[in-house]
Amino acid sequence: MSFIFDKIEQERIKLNETCELIASENYPSPDVLQALGSVLSVKYAEGYPGNRHYAGCEIIDEIETYAIEAAKKLFGAEFANVQPWSGSQANMAALYAFCNQGDTILSLDLNEGAHLTHGSPFTFSGKYFHHESFHLGTDEKIDYETIRARLHETKPKLLIAGTSAYPREIDFAKIREILDAYNKDAEQKCFYMVDMAHIAGLVAGGEHISPIPYADIVTSTSHKTLRGPRGGFILWNNSDYTKKINQAVFPAIQGGPNEAAIAAKAICFDEAALPQFREYAKNVKINMQALLDGIKYAAPKIRFVSGGTETHLGLLDLKPIGLDGKTAEKLLEDINIICNKNMISGDPSPSKSTGIRLGSAAMTTRGLSDDEFRTIGSIIGRRLIGGGETLKTEVISLLKKYPIY
Repeated sequence: MSFIFDKIEQERIKLNETCELIASENYPSPDVLQALGSVLSVKYAEGYPGNRHYAGCEIIDEIETYAIEAAKKLFGAEFANVQPWSGSQANMAALYAFCNQGDTILSLDLNEGAHLTHGSPFTFSGKYFHHESFHLGTDEKIDYETIRARLHETKPKLLIAGTSAYPREIDFAKIREILDAYNKDAEQKCFYMVDMAHIAGLVAGGEHISPIPYADIVTSTSHKTLRGPRGGFILWNNSDYTKKINQAVFPAIQGGPNEAAIAAKAICFDEAALPQFREYAKNVKINMQALLDGIKYAAPKIRFVSGGTETHLGLLDLKPIGLDGKTAEKLLEDINIICNKNMISGDPSPSKSTGIRLGSAAMTTRGLSDDEFRTIGSIIGRRLIGGGETLKTEVISLLKKYPIY
């Protein structure tokens, strides 16, 4: 037991001494962490509020109902399911609710920024459904006319919008317009799913167009830019979908929900409704731009995919400086900057990726300003073009001003 607690303490120290730039990671509040470790983990609560398969769920029902209402209010949705244990399970439930095995799903090409659960053959989404892709344009931004063409070519049952590594805003309204035009003459209606896992915090903070008015179903994680516990949730507006979505979560793909995590989700939804969260979301975008500005100043040969960013993340193409993603990731880790290697369009495989993905959400939570993000960007640029490990001292010195836990 002491071994585990020793390792937890080591991880706490490591978090304070490393610059966390993985775009899918963030620091939940102490209140969120307290709920996650609470006695709510004890209770089995298969089913939904008011209709459980176990007795003794009166308090649990109140908590889950509160979380549902908080999610609906935050995002302006009519209905919510807060039980998915992860974003991947939320996506699985969406596909289970709207598709049958073998149906066609259409999403952004997996090598151009989509998530694995949008059709990868290594996941349920590619094993049990037929996957087709649409692509980025020559400017490395979503080509909406390609979506229009691919709808007619592939005749999908479900169109998935949303990404895992795409630095630009997505025009969900434009996609709705394209899909409505297609559905007028389609033999089989195509439903519209948005996976907003990466941008949920920006949506909540008013810094990205919301998909809620346009999509048939919206899935998300509660961590990443939303800054809550690890977990998933689902939003929708049409009451006709309620039964099949809820049944797709339970009993179709999972049993008892993690009520401690649901309580933590409720707290993060409440936190995201506060005025200071809107300021946070604004700063996430400002700081991401500052980070790229610092990189460009120190290493002008590094190319930014799509030319820059409009969100919380940026993609660096390292081919112009002769690096691959894995090497760059390790070079930065050695000076206490944590990011992840990432495929760039045209890369042959994930193991031969030539890019890295950077995100600003976590370090904005810690309180770094745009000037400090610019400094971090300069350190990244200098490191990637040959800077020594003495840069680690600069990173640790800067972070000492912003302890997190």
